[in-house]
Amino acid sequence: MKRFLLLMVALVITVNVWAAEKRVLKGKVTCDGKGIAEVVVTDGEHFTTTDTKGRYCLPSASDNPLVYITVPAGYNVESKNSVPQFWQKITEGNDTYNFTLQKKEQDDTHHGFIVIADPQIWHKKEFPALADGARNIRETVEGYDIPFHGICCGDVISYDHTFYPQYNATMAASGLDFYSTPGNHDMTLYSRTHETSTRLWEETFGPTYYSFNVGDVHYVVLNDNFYIGRDWFYIGYIDEKQYAWLEKDLSYVPEGKTVFVVLHIPTTCDEKDRKTFSYDNIAGVTTNAKALYKMLEPYNAHILSGHTHTTFNQIISDKLYEHVIPALSGAWWQGPLCTDGTPRGYGVFEIDGGEVNWYYKSTDYPADYQMTLYAGAEYPQFEGALVANVWASDTKWVVEASFDGGKAKAMEQFMTYDPAAQTMYASNEGMDHSYVYPTPADHFYRIAIPEGANKATVTATDSFGRRYIQEINLK
Repeated sequence: MKRFLLLMVALVITVNVWAAEKRVLKGKVTCDGKGIAEVVVTDGEHFTTTDTKGRYCLPSASDNPLVYITVPAGYNVESKNSVPQFWQKITEGNDTYNFTLQKKEQDDTHHGFIVIADPQIWHKKEFPALADGARNIRETVEGYDIPFHGICCGDVISYDHTFYPQYNATMAASGLDFYSTPGNHDMTLYSRTHETSTRLWEETFGPTYYSFNVGDVHYVVLNDNFYIGRDWFYIGYIDEKQYAWLEKDLSYVPEGKTVFVVLHIPTTCDEKDRKTFSYDNIAGVTTNAKALYKMLEPYNAHILSGHTHTTFNQIISDKLYEHVIPALSGAWWQGPLCTDGTPRGYGVFEIDGGEVNWYYKSTDYPADYQMTLYAGAEYPQFEGALVANVWASDTKWVVEASFDGGKAKAMEQFMTYDPAAQTMYASNEGMDHSYVYPTPADHFYRIAIPEGANKATVTATDSFGRRYIQEINLK
């Protein structure tokens, strides 16, 4: 009898604890007043889908502050200053949260997106340059007749989170809705834990990890900035709550689909960091990315990241590619070049079904500007060689040079510094930041100049067969 009473007491305590820690959220997802079925709803931990009338019922933990949907293909949600409103803040005493979808005007199976990284606004004086970037994005998108959306890989601002409203209003001039992930600069630092570091972000942009669908593509946004409770210190790390959420999220995605994963800190910048872990680089790459690679194996996957302000294109496997997007701000708005010589700009992606096509667009140049050539006595580090900085290249590109109309020959890929960036950032005197300096990169190609050559032509052919041609006089 005593044992029975103890079991009953334990059961009552368990039920009371569950009641205190759990709640049940409900609502409808509609479009033009009609319920939409099979829409995924989550609180960042638990999942459900809407029924045939668009209704959902979601058990939720009391410490999850938001409820949100995976926007289904063919639909948009209301946008406020370029920020899609696919989430709602959970408030005490309210258990009903409805979502309204808007049917897209055209089919989105064939669609595009613009991806930016590290706008990183430090001072109000930088907003006019950001506005120029937004206008350039709009001009690029207007050249297409397919729907576009925007993606930002983080570091929206440098440190002052009160700039978020002005940033969003500025980017709204692009005409795009931007799905964003926080960067390390978007965390509220000087707080006591990682768990409290994203509260200001959530107030403006919503959840730090979520998903949405466009056409036949599933997009996942993650937060891999892990604040470790020391001033400005963080590591690249995806916590277990996100990984558990991602497992459930991907359970709704059929194998073989095209999946894009958006995060701030790259999972990799070169083959070496995929093979050898280094404590020196724990803030430069995602330290536990192998688990992400494993989860993405059933899909044709792309990772979009930023953080470095420079270009790295990595073919991780035949089904996984990482695009490390250079900074929209160039060198923190101190110059038009990134520190590896890549002009400031953004990625342009075109999706047709599951097929993916992309190129890098410099904000200050036309779309076919894809390289810088160096040769001559003013570049003693390249003595006797023609050098091309082909910033958007990867190992599938073919880069060749011909001299005076002769036969084209393959150029050798190597790592070096960009001379223009070296000149531009030789000294940070007079700049707003002391940490701007040239950095080496592996997207350079060289070939010996034949004796007596007068003119060289470099042809770079990308993975999609597009040819970019540039000439240089050697004398």
